[in-house]
Amino acid sequence: MDRRGFMTTAAATALVPVAGSARAADEPVWVRLPTEPYRGKQDDVVFVDGQTGWYGNGLGRLFKTTDGGQTWVKQMDQPGTFVRALGFIDAQTGFLGNIGPDYFPNVSDTVPLYRTRDGGQTWTPVEIQGPAVTGICAIHVHRQPFINAGVLDHRVTIRAGGRVGGPAQLVTSRDGGDTWVSEDLSALTAMILDIVFVSDQVGFIAGASDRDVQKSRAVILRTGDGGRTWARVHEGARDWDLTWKIAFPTEAVGYVTIQSYNPDTTVSQRVFAKTTDGGLTWSERPLIDDARVRAFGVGFVDEQRGWIGAVPNGLETRDGGATWAPAPMGVGVNKVRVVSGPEGVSVFAIGLELHRLDLPG
Repeated sequence: MDRRGFMTTAAATALVPVAGSARAADEPVWVRLPTEPYRGKQDDVVFVDGQTGWYGNGLGRLFKTTDGGQTWVKQMDQPGTFVRALGFIDAQTGFLGNIGPDYFPNVSDTVPLYRTRDGGQTWTPVEIQGPAVTGICAIHVHRQPFINAGVLDHRVTIRAGGRVGGPAQLVTSRDGGDTWVSEDLSALTAMILDIVFVSDQVGFIAGASDRDVQKSRAVILRTGDGGRTWARVHEGARDWDLTWKIAFPTEAVGYVTIQSYNPDTTVSQRVFAKTTDGGLTWSERPLIDDARVRAFGVGFVDEQRGWIGAVPNGLETRDGGATWAPAPMGVGVNKVRVVSGPEGVSVFAIGLELHRLDLPG
């Protein structure tokens, strides 16, 4: 494993032996999409439909596709910016989160959040009212349907938060990205690593109990009033742990990845968290007993079938996390995006590379 926490090439190619059923030879398979070579994991990819999407990397580069990832056009090349998170309302309006300085080398950009109104051609800093925001690790766009003068419309709320290593700051726009307000959540979590809302009122934050990873335990926050107040609904029992990414295939069932940084290789059991009651309670469940594994992204197409991105390889479950099998979705997958369309579901997984899985029906 190198200093960034990634397996060497030789180690990454070895599948971890885990329980799981055999896969039919004619099933859909993960397909690697072309991307620009990059030295480590790439952190986010987002699609507004099965054809139009964006991905970025830590060199301040952003790429766009309009053909489902077969070809890409570079839209940004801004050294000093670290593209950590992406979120789009539609094909024109989107947001880009920068991790900010003093965490990774060669990151000098102090602007935490950018906005585009022209599909990514140009980006401008977002003005934020409230406490200064250091950096962004997650962006979530929630579209709430409502009847507007007899026509179906949507209220769009965007939330962005960060960051790994702290501080824990949440930024919210309740008017589609026109105005933003920040707040400090450090009394509840030392970091904000992911944000997901399952309705206009109920949402979750993946966090950590301490900025010092040696003292940190996995933390999950929940809100039931649209983010106006938050409560800690889960804290793990192990030091060296923090949460990472969240997936809710339904409003009741959710999954959160948990990372272990414990240098003691005898502490080898890796776990994830699951809820079946809308996030009111969570249980930590076994993922795999292997000290080499570090989990990153998570995505589910329904309550039973989903994936966890990890090193040295990704993992798949088809029984709600009871068992896991190796998945050829790439190494160090940090984000899993599930996009529904008329032909079925497309799953995008980005890490060292970008892969796509198309599931019909």
